[in-house]
Amino acid sequence: MQTASLAKRTFLAVAGLLIAVGLLVWGIGIDVIKTRQEDLLYLGKQHLWLVFSSMALALLVGIPSGIALSRPAARRWAEYVMQIFNVGNTLPPLAVLALAMVIIGIGDKPAVVALFLASLLPVVRNTYAGLCAVPGSLIEAANGIGMTKRQRLLQVELPNAWPVILSGVRIATAINVGTAPLAFLIGASSYGELIFPGIYLNDFPTLILGASATALFALILDMALAALGHLLSPHTA
Repeated sequence: MQTASLAKRTFLAVAGLLIAVGLLVWGIGIDVIKTRQEDLLYLGKQHLWLVFSSMALALLVGIPSGIALSRPAARRWAEYVMQIFNVGNTLPPLAVLALAMVIIGIGDKPAVVALFLASLLPVVRNTYAGLCAVPGSLIEAANGIGMTKRQRLLQVELPNAWPVILSGVRIATAINVGTAPLAFLIGASSYGELIFPGIYLNDFPTLILGASATALFALILDMALAALGHLLSPHTA
């Protein structure tokens, strides 16, 4: 029953995505897409590189930080420490990019740093919230059968917190993909190279093409993460 429901949702999601792509091609015109084909492929690779690099950093820093803050000894300080990770969300994305440019320079490196900061808080907060929400009865049962703290974390706490952690990763990815076009303003290649010139030159087909490609990337990555969640935690589907 659950497998059939998952297959139905997957089919509807893919069908919706294909319809969106078809409407995009029809609205913009196949000639514009053919003309911009090389730009779409190259900028798509650059856009994904920025997203994957910054998200990898956010996961490497955010998940261990959330785990550390969820430990009983650190919980009383968790909300205060969380404000440090909130820097990337408190400031406007353009301000974060500007600060990164001033400190590091122009190009991909400051863009990755700025996107990393913007993506960090959802990962940390959801990891912390997911681990804090693990039922106490499971913790007591793990202690009762003689599990070490490491075994309890890996075999009990993280598997039960995984759906909440994944929700944070999906939110962070959506923020990241939507913010990446702004990296064009500090010299990093992304779909911003289509969006911003389209605005300046009143070239609406190019503007819509860049914005639509960004939105499609966000949808595809979110669907992929949702599928990963169902694959790793089928009981939560």
